Order: sequence, then C-alpha cells, then structure tokens
Amino acid sequence: MVTAVKSDLWVRAGSAIILFAIAGAALWFGGIAFGLLLLIGGALVLVEWFQLVKRMTLGGGGKAALNILGPILVVGAMAGLWFVRDHLGMTAALWVFGMVWATDIGAYFAGRAFGGARLAPKISPSKTWSGLVGGMVAALIASATIGDRAGIIGVPLWIGLFMGLLAQLGDLGESWMKRRAGVKDSGKLIPGHGGLFDRVDGVLPVALLLGGLAFVGQVAVRAAG
Repeated sequence: MVTAVKSDLWVRAGSAIILFAIAGAALWFGGIAFGLLLLIGGALVLVEWFQLVKRMTLGGGGKAALNILGPILVVGAMAGLWFVRDHLGMTAALWVFGMVWATDIGAYFAGRAFGGARLAPKISPSKTWSGLVGGMVAALIASATIGDRAGIIGVPLWIGLFMGLLAQLGDLGESWMKRRAGVKDSGKLIPGHGGLFDRVDGVLPVALLLGGLAFVGQVAVRAAG
C-alpha cells in the first residue's frame, strides 16, 4: 500500500514538472509558441467539457446551455491569456496565473490548518469556508506582489480577493459538473492528475475576466490617445 502511494506521488510530481516546463517555456517565448499552447490546450479542455456534459444528468435545456457556455468560457479565456501575454508581457501573464496558483495553495493549507464548516458538501465535500478565505488572501498577496513587478500600478487590493473567489467558483463549477456526470476526473490525459480541465478550472474564469478588462482598457487608451 505504501509503495503504491509513493509511486502515485512520483507520477503526479513527474507530470507536474513536465506540464510546468512546457507551459513555462511557451510563456517565456510568447508569440507562436504560447499561441499554439493555448490553441491545443483549449481544444483539449473543450473535448473534456463536452464529454462531461454528455455524461451529465440534466433536464430541460441544461445540456444545450452548457454546450454553449463551454466554448464561450474556454475560447474567451484562451484569447484573454494570449492578449495579456502579447500586449502586456510575460510578467502580466504570470500575474494572472499566479493569483490562481496562490488561491489553490492558500485554500489547501488554510483548509488543512483550520478545517471548519464545509463550503459546499453536496458538490465538493473536502472544501471548507476557511479554505475559501485562505485562498482569497493568498490571491491578494500574489496580486499585489506580482502585479507590482508587472508594472500594473494601482491595482486595488480587492482585485486579488475577487480573483481568488472567482478561481474557487470555477473549481466548484467543474466539481458540480463531475458530480452530475458521476466521474472523479474530467479525463485521463495527465497521469496522476486527471484531465486538463481539472488543472485549469480556476484559470478559465479569471483569464476570461482579466483578459477582457485588459482588452477594453487598451481600446480605451487608444481611443483617448
């Protein structure tokens, strides 16, 4: 049993290192490399999304609505990430990712340390209110730290808090889809981790919103100039 657990941990760690290396290299080079990563990644996430929806037990037009929402969310998020990286730079893109990563880490450790009432026991029994708050605080810290280095001056502190909340809502949304589909993971693409959707569920809504705001901001600046 112990050997199996250790083996699984090594598989998870190896997959994480490979994913980080691929994403990091594409983010560093930007341009075509980052665009291809987003294109391929977005397509894979959409495949997993449609497969989940197909398995789900929903009445009325629920499945049709989700099949429309999926492409809007995924394509919008990928376009948002590309716009931030291409127009604002690598550190700005890291600002987006950093808030989501910080949310995951903060929520995990706060939940483990403080426990307490469950956030949504019927959707994701392991999540707690203390984890929600911990994730939001961690996102705030990441936003202030990375945002300053990215030259995003004057970003209100509540942006980090809101992005931490939004990332966790994305996570809960996917958990709800998996619960209704009767599956543990969105796919089996990544050994030890499940599907790609499992890894980017929190990134999608954050990237969609911030990418959209960045685009609107650039348009406004050009119009004013």
